[in-house]
Amino acid sequence: MNSAADEQREIIDEFELFDDWLDRYQYIIDLGRKLEPLAPEEMRDDALLDGCQSQVWLIADGDADRMEFRANSDAAIVSGLIYLVLRVYSGRSAREIVDTQPEFVDAIGLSQHLSQTRANGLASMLAAIKGHAREALIDT
Repeated sequence: MNSAADEQREIIDEFELFDDWLDRYQYIIDLGRKLEPLAPEEMRDDALLDGCQSQVWLIADGDADRMEFRANSDAAIVSGLIYLVLRVYSGRSAREIVDTQPEFVDAIGLSQHLSQTRANGLASMLAAIKGHAREALIDT
């Protein structure tokens, strides 16, 4: 398995193939279609993230040695953003999650091209994942 840093480099390389932001948006939407759906019972209120314009459910499993995240949204573009975030952070140790800054966000231009509400939602998702990792570190 690649490190989180390696995964970020791969994401950045993939997005460099697209010159146009409409093509990048379409790619993000296409990535979102790869997310495995959550079971209906997992789409509960306590799994909903605050701060997202769309509904986003995040499920965290594992311990400090390896954390797994699954998530989904009711919005296509948000599902694609989730896919990218999970590529970087899911399957990692809590320490690697906490220590890994989401450099791909700026590197592929998401900071400049997402609406303020989508950017806030992305920040909420990243904060929630890092929060779960910090909790796992405390529990060890």
